[in-house]
Amino acid sequence: MSIEKSKIRRKIEELKNLPTLPGVIQKISLMVESRNTSAEEVGKIISKDQILSAKVLRLINSAFYGFPGRISSITHGLVLLGFDVVKGLVLSTSVFDIMINKGMADLWRHSVGCATIAGIIARKLNQPEPEEVSTAALLHDFGKVVLKLELPEETNKAEKMVREKNIPIYEAENEVFEFTHATVGNWLCEKWNLPKTLSDPITYHHQPSLSRFAPLQTAMVHLSDILIKANGFGFGGDMFVSQIDKTAWENLKITPQILEEIIIDMDKGLDNIDESIFSADNE
Repeated sequence: MSIEKSKIRRKIEELKNLPTLPGVIQKISLMVESRNTSAEEVGKIISKDQILSAKVLRLINSAFYGFPGRISSITHGLVLLGFDVVKGLVLSTSVFDIMINKGMADLWRHSVGCATIAGIIARKLNQPEPEEVSTAALLHDFGKVVLKLELPEETNKAEKMVREKNIPIYEAENEVFEFTHATVGNWLCEKWNLPKTLSDPITYHHQPSLSRFAPLQTAMVHLSDILIKANGFGFGGDMFVSQIDKTAWENLKITPQILEEIIIDMDKGLDNIDESIFSADNE
């Protein structure tokens, strides 16, 4: 890693613009490491922050998790979804705030749409943890948010390159930074000790064949990202719809009938996404 890249990584890992993340995540991460910690105890920690817990519950009960309106407490969510999913949702709510406050609502819509489709694909393929796949999809682009906050001039340069050259945002990032938003996502996944089932899809959603630990989940998020861009729901930084990675497609083993069902459910799912997910707290 170059000296410049190392400096950028250190700067990003300081997370000066994401002040709510380290405290809550670190505290509940330490608690969960203990075998004696119960879901109720972790739930209480999150619930102490009423605004945070309300946002997490709003996401848990949203359409893309498949059981809207049925989870009434953080503890209930922890029992049903598991700590890693709820941990990802705590991260998501904080990233969501920044997106809204910094004018990135379209990126948030893209992320939620991607999560909706990922959940549909995972359930159609009988993936054992569809909620975790949805959470990975929800977080897949949060590296873009960090780059926008920490390196705004360079990010603007990359965005201009996208418009002028008609290339994907990750190619423009590579030209400007010599790394991409997915790289940043990987750095933060390591910092926050996210499991490979979340970190691999975040890191390799543009290159799913590189995933070693969660190739199926990564392939699902990769496909979801392509489908949501083709649908035009939200905006992920460019209008470029990539080809599906051949290895990822082969791994998923999606038949024409299943693909048709995914497309039908995708249209319904996007129509049914609760608009309250997109509302800021300054309503």
